[in-house]
Amino acid sequence: MTTQRDLDMVHLRLILVSGKTQDFTFSPNDSATDIAKHVFENWPAGWEEERVSSPSILRLIFQGRFLHGNVTLGALKLPAGRTTVMHLVARETLPEPNSHGQRNREKTTESNCCLLL
Repeated sequence: MTTQRDLDMVHLRLILVSGKTQDFTFSPNDSATDIAKHVFENWPAGWEEERVSSPSILRLIFQGRFLHGNVTLGALKLPAGRTTVMHLVARETLPEPNSHGQRNREKTTESNCCLLL
């Protein structure tokens, strides 16, 4: 029997760079940091070759953007009861939330061409 709590849970399918996937279920209140810690502590058997040394380097990518540690699944307004796909990568640091746009503005005076000899 399905309970209301089950319906409120968020189902994630995490994909590694290698293409391996695993499904997990989380609360809408779980943050990206909570998810990384849970995955690290419950590392799937089929992912042994991709095991990382610490949960702090696991990063989630959703719709092409890195999720910063305090972002909750609820804040993303993910559909409850459906499976949402996210990428899981190992990366030491994250770009600042709006640094990409700022970097592009700063480069407007620079040349982005290269010379091939």
